[in-house]
Amino acid sequence: MTEYNQNSHSVISFHNFPAQEEGRALAGYAALIDAHNLRIPLPAFLSLIGKRHKRHIKGRWHIYTPRHRPEESLQGHLTFALKNEGIDLCVLKALFIKTPADEIAEIVGSEPTGRYSRQIWFLYEWLCETRLDIEDTKRGSYVPLVNAALQYPGPARDSRRHRIRNNLPGSRDFCPIVRRTEKLDRFINLSLSATAQEQIVKTHADLISRAAAFLMLKDSKASYAIEGESPPHTRIERWGRALGQAGSRSLSIVELENLQRQVLEDFRFVLPGLRGAGGFVGEHDRVTGQPMPDHISARAENLESLLNGMIETYQQLKDSDFDAVLLAGVIAFGFVFIHPFEDGNGRLHRYLLHHVLADTGFVPRGLVFPVSSVFLDRITDYRTVLEEYSKPRLDLIEWRPTPDNNVEVLNETIDLYRYFDGTAQAEFLYECVEETVNRTLPEEVDYLKKYDELHGFITSFIEMPGRQIDLLIRFLNQNQGKLSQRAKGNEFSQLTPLEIEALEDKYDEVFAVAEPKAG
Repeated sequence: MTEYNQNSHSVISFHNFPAQEEGRALAGYAALIDAHNLRIPLPAFLSLIGKRHKRHIKGRWHIYTPRHRPEESLQGHLTFALKNEGIDLCVLKALFIKTPADEIAEIVGSEPTGRYSRQIWFLYEWLCETRLDIEDTKRGSYVPLVNAALQYPGPARDSRRHRIRNNLPGSRDFCPIVRRTEKLDRFINLSLSATAQEQIVKTHADLISRAAAFLMLKDSKASYAIEGESPPHTRIERWGRALGQAGSRSLSIVELENLQRQVLEDFRFVLPGLRGAGGFVGEHDRVTGQPMPDHISARAENLESLLNGMIETYQQLKDSDFDAVLLAGVIAFGFVFIHPFEDGNGRLHRYLLHHVLADTGFVPRGLVFPVSSVFLDRITDYRTVLEEYSKPRLDLIEWRPTPDNNVEVLNETIDLYRYFDGTAQAEFLYECVEETVNRTLPEEVDYLKKYDELHGFITSFIEMPGRQIDLLIRFLNQNQGKLSQRAKGNEFSQLTPLEIEALEDKYDEVFAVAEPKAG
């Protein structure tokens, strides 16, 4: 029988992570990970039984009072975890693989109608795809599996055998979970979709159409820029048109492969479709050429299972009341963590954000929220949320370099991509969506209104072709409302000084921001 906290008279660190204050014992997932020597990514928060009689949080540690200390047993720590920490499928799967079935049966037998014993029973059978030699429970009220006070649940499906309402937000093959946080609750309560719709209703259809075209192109360009690429304008426009169609076609592996063909023009050095070998994100050693990974992709033999699981999860959640931005986050970031293609994964990951937001009705189809542009503006934060997933998993993946300087993964890693905490990614995405709704979209509409006003003035003031007016306004924009000496001597050499002064004055009147009042 496994012993828990057998060496912890005083806990001061855990997996080289300082406890910040001495504690009496580990509890919940931390105790299970420690006692069973589980090789999994650590949960975002860990539980510790402290010496003070007041619950508090210090950094990554949730510190409980001595009276919260669970029984030092598998059942005691599992119950503590489910009650206080929520469901961590990655920890539970690794734990159950190491746990004899009769130990789980014993837990159920000790409390056949208990809330947490039935949850443990359900999770064991669901994760391990097995059926314990236990009769279906006939008594006890149905209880939800996911505690909505701790994590965001999916739609419930009743399991009569366990009298459990399975409200996990996903399928067995792909089920990221997002923790309920004050930040996410605040974003959800802002009703940003309704705010965007109100802005659209108040704005002339022509302006919205033009804003949509600009934002589509802006996002397409930014998506390439994030990858460090500057493709021809025709390719940017083509991908922009693809973004504009997001949400109009059903999600499938075939559709993702078709989208990859739109992202990439030249397949001479890239194998189209799902990878047939390993993959990684990172650099190569300049001397040896050996891989130096920052992220290691899912094994090729797991790709179809993971993507089908991702699509099943999407279909399950998209028509439920699961929040659209949370769904976009787990699907799009889950995809890029799997990294199923040799190339094009980053742009397809950002396409999926648009697809989910359009398909769920969060934004009208055809209107592209320029989230890639906001990602580019916040590139350091974007990389950080990617690394929050990748870094803890690098040490858990055993690999060796291949003759062509790729990576070959040697251990089973599929659960690292099936089950993860998507909270950091969801919070980052919501920040970007809020910026898009409250700043980017209104600013673009406002710019177009001012552009039209200035364009109308120029048309009535000087006889000039439309494309020449566009160029003039662009030059004024680029030089803070002043026409440069180069432009005066070239494209607009026929303008008189008085005409130039009038144009610059009008630009200042239309575009200038009023100076704040003193005092």
